[in-house]
Amino acid sequence: MTQPETSSAVLFVCVKNGGKSQMAAGLMRRELETVGAASAVRVDSAGTQPGSAVNALSAEVLQDVDVDITAETPQLLTEDMMREAGHVVILGAEAQVPQPEGVLVERWETDEPSLRGIEGRERMELVREDIHHRVKELAERLVG
Repeated sequence: MTQPETSSAVLFVCVKNGGKSQMAAGLMRRELETVGAASAVRVDSAGTQPGSAVNALSAEVLQDVDVDITAETPQLLTEDMMREAGHVVILGAEAQVPQPEGVLVERWETDEPSLRGIEGRERMELVREDIHHRVKELAERLVG
């Protein structure tokens, strides 16, 4: 069994904070709830160039697995947010973030089904499943 990490907060980041990072945060909250550790890790998300709303299709496919992100609002990433979290997960290759001292930053090269010609709801379901798998592994590292 792996030793849990000491971080008590995780910040998920993508460019617009309307899709992948919101999905990851919602799935992480749900995963922590499922293992009885909802209050053990603070979960947030942000974007390097936030959009104006959560992606409707992202929210829809999350509702299929009982995760509701419809009330979330994209927010701008700041170095203070990164330092406060201490652990930052960047989703995808597009978002570029600073590297504040003392902050653990990891990048998830997430599946991009559109590169294989898969679009719409099917694309978003595949993205959700890839992120969910990664979130489960991260939750295990954080809370054991």
